[in-house]
Order: sequence, then C-alpha cells, then structure tokens
Amino acid sequence: MKLFSAEQIKLWDQDTLEHYQISSLELMERAANAFVQRFVLKFGVESPIAVFCGTGNNGGDGLAIGRILNMMGYDVTVWLADWGQPKSPDFVANLLRLPNFGHIPLDTIDIHDFPELAPGLIIIDALLGTGINRPVDGPLEDLIHWLNTLHYKIVSVDIPSGLNMGEHTTSAIQAFHTITFQVPKLSFLLPSYERYTGTWEVVDIGLSKEFSARTATYYYLTEHKLIKSLINKRKKFSHKGTYGHALLINGSYGKGGASILSARACLRSGVGLLTNHIPLSLVQTLQTSVPEAMASVDQHSYYWSSLPLDLSRFDAVGVGCGIDQKESTHRIFHELIQHYQGRMVIDADAINLLSQYPELLNKLPSGTILTPHLKEFDRLFGQCSSCFNRLDVLRHSAQLYGLTIILKGAYTAVAFADGSVHFNSTGNPGMATAGAGDVLTGILTSLLAQGYDSQSASLIGVFVHGTAGDLAYAGASYESLIASDLIDHLGKAFHSIIH
Repeated sequence: MKLFSAEQIKLWDQDTLEHYQISSLELMERAANAFVQRFVLKFGVESPIAVFCGTGNNGGDGLAIGRILNMMGYDVTVWLADWGQPKSPDFVANLLRLPNFGHIPLDTIDIHDFPELAPGLIIIDALLGTGINRPVDGPLEDLIHWLNTLHYKIVSVDIPSGLNMGEHTTSAIQAFHTITFQVPKLSFLLPSYERYTGTWEVVDIGLSKEFSARTATYYYLTEHKLIKSLINKRKKFSHKGTYGHALLINGSYGKGGASILSARACLRSGVGLLTNHIPLSLVQTLQTSVPEAMASVDQHSYYWSSLPLDLSRFDAVGVGCGIDQKESTHRIFHELIQHYQGRMVIDADAINLLSQYPELLNKLPSGTILTPHLKEFDRLFGQCSSCFNRLDVLRHSAQLYGLTIILKGAYTAVAFADGSVHFNSTGNPGMATAGAGDVLTGILTSLLAQGYDSQSASLIGVFVHGTAGDLAYAGASYESLIASDLIDHLGKAFHSIIH
C-alpha cells in the first residue's frame, strides 16, 4: 500500500472528484458514512456522543458524522470551535443541512469557558484535518489541551487534530482511536506520535485507484497480499542443496543463546544447510540444542577470532548477534568484509563495530542487509533530531551505500537503495524482548541463502517475524512473550501467509 503526503492526498481527492464526476460534498458524505459504519461496529450504541468540529473540511466531516449518527438514534451533541476563522464551503453546506434532519443540539464553544460535559461521553474529534502545515496555537491549542485532560475516549476523524504530517506537531489531540480515510498517515507509523494516534484503522472511501497506481511515493505499508506473492513455492523434487547453505557467525562466552536462537530461526525459515561458526566453548551447547546445524569451531575458546575455510561455499552470511567487541573480533570482522562478497546480514555487535569503523560501509557488498534498532542506527549514522529526520537519514544512507537497512521497532521500516521505505504491518509490543533480533537475523540469513534478493528477503523476513509474534501473542500475553516463542510459531506464520 502506498503512503502519501498531505499535498498528494489533496490531489487524490481532486482527482477522484474529476474521475467519478462527483462533488466534494458527495465525497465528504461518503467519508462520513464510512467513518460511522466503523465507529458503530467498534463502539456500539450505548454512550452519548459529543462531536467537536472546526470550521474546515475536517469539521465538515464531523457535522456530517453527527447528522448521520443522530438519524441512527444516537444521543449526539455537536460543539463548534467557530471563533471567526475561515469556513470551508463544504463545512457551511453541512452546517445548513443540520436543521433538515431532526433536532441536533448545536453549540458554539465559548473561547473563555469550555463546556461542562456529561459523564460517559465518547468524543469525536473533527477539529482539524491533514491540511495544517504549522503548529496549532491560540484558542484551538487551549481547546486541544483541555480535551486531553478529560477522561473520555476520543475518536479522531482521519487524523488527530493538530497532528501534522510533517515535523511541526507541538500540540495535538491524544486520541484513544483514529479512523483514517483510505490510507494510513505517515506520522501514525513513527514512535514520537504514538501518544496522539492511539490505535488506528483505515476505512475505504472510494478514492481513485488510478491516481494511487500512477502517483510516485517513497513510502509504503507492507501487506499480506504482497508477501504471499513473494514467497517461492517449493518444488516436489527439490533437496537440501536447493535451498542454500547459510553461515551464521553469532555468539560468544556468556552470549551463546544468541547463536542458538538465530540458528533455530534460520532452520525454521527453510534453509537447506546451516553452519554455525562459534567459539569452542559453545560447541557442545549448540550441537545439543540445534542438532540440525553444523559447527565450524573458532580458534578461540570464548570469542570470534578466525574465519571458516573457504567462505565461497556459503550462499549467505549472518553476523553480529552476541559476538561481543573484543580486539580479535574487530580484526576478523574487517577480514570477513574483505574476503566475502556474497549476501550478508549484519546485526547487533557487528553494527556497533561498523559505527567504530564507518569507512567499512563503503566496502560492504551491494545489497547487504543491516538490522539496527534506533540506538544502533543513531550510533552508526549520527544523532537524529526527529523521527522524520531519521527517515530522511535512513533513505539517504540506503541510497548512498547501496544497502538494505531494516530499522527495527513498531512498524519496522525497511529502506532500499532506490530510496523507498517499506513499513511493516505485523508484530506487537510483546516482541520487545531479548533475542527477538537474533531470531530476525536467522530468518533473513535463511532467506538470502535460499536465493531471495535482499529486498524480497527483508520484506518477507520482517513480515514473517511479526506474524510469528502475533500468533504467539494470541495464545499468551505481551508480558510473557519470549524470543523462543517466535521461533516456535514460524511454521504457523509461513502457513498463514502462504495459505
């Protein structure tokens, strides 16, 4: 799914009006009906409703929503933040419609004395839409602050009021839930704005599919349909050699679990053969825990200090999980980059080594996958001033070095060398647990070894990883989820996507 800027969404609306020969008022009615259908499905009919409307098109949506809910028998009051600011034509048209559809309590908010609201309300926020391009100030800012202090559920129309689709948010509605039109808004997918959007869902209001198909964007949300199309169907007469030979260089003394987790995940993701290069002290543990994996034993008993013979026999290498950052590790990591020019996944301590020797970024094979979390990313590419700034740095770095960079977190962002960023739509907070990144490294290395290109491997790997987390959560809780649970659900994850 493509994600668009505020300006592109405005053009999309206009294109829809021209393509389907409808008025903007008709499109607003379509959006209001879509909102109401989802609202009723989610919140039922028991609570009274207060709709807070601005005087722009988002306020027009709110007036239409209030009218439709009133006609359905809801106890609705509409409050107008009408303090002399310009009124959009569609807002005015919907305001004039209200008296024709029964009695709806309609009040203008006193700028100096906000209303006393009845208990048990659900508030619908329709003050401001996607068109704002500067921070909210003045009376509207005061109103937003006041609404945020109330102990009511606030459901926002399209976007929480005051939440800018760029970097200019200072005050915004802290929504309990947001029902957004046609596509998610980019700010919904960034960690700094979680407190505003709450949970969110998308409703289709019938915008032009042709516009979406022909309009370029840097940003996408990865969905099930795409991942299903990317996963290769296995052939009946294939064998273990068909699905590649992966090398994992993970683990050190005291961090052997990283090696085991990544190895188990690699095997569960379909690789034909797996070799783990590990310190001598981990051999017995690994071969007992993961009997399907072969061991290549390092010269050092506790840390990585040498390379396996003949790296060319491996179709992909995953490196970094729990390897530590000893002097010997620095040296041999340099050697790996110099001698192996195949498919690579670089994670954890290996990313931290890159941040100490950034000149190595230029020596990485094209298509190498980096998997930093936020702190590792900033350590590697520099401190970022905001989430939007980090997105710019993410795109630029992937392009500059010809890499695939997976910025881990909620809605994990996968950046490609062509400048595009693909946000993942699976996963949950229970995956914020030790070892989850080791599991992802194993999955990605497995997919690369099987012959997937780095883009497909990244999209599939992140999506499957999140799906396994969602399946694990379905039978447990966020608090109890551990990395091994993800591995245990990989089979069901692949099955649910393919079938």
